[in-house]
Amino acid sequence: MTPDMVVEVAQHALLTLLLVSAPLLLSALAVGLLIGMFQAATQINEMTLSFIPKILVLVASLFIAGPWLLQTLIDYTQRLVAQIPFLIG
Repeated sequence: MTPDMVVEVAQHALLTLLLVSAPLLLSALAVGLLIGMFQAATQINEMTLSFIPKILVLVASLFIAGPWLLQTLIDYTQRLVAQIPFLIG
């Protein structure tokens, strides 16, 4: 296994990680930003106000993007397992 192969596998792993985490992180970021603007406009300084909406949006995001996320992870795993003979030998 050459260093180039290790870098390539790591690149694919990081790209897959980025693709899988992006929908959840972006939805939580958007909701946090909207609630933060609402809190700034109304001067409500409650730290737990954004927790419940973020959880609800994350659950909704998982239901919407879940099949795509799972398929992305399955495709990555299948490619990685198929590459094992080439990586070893």
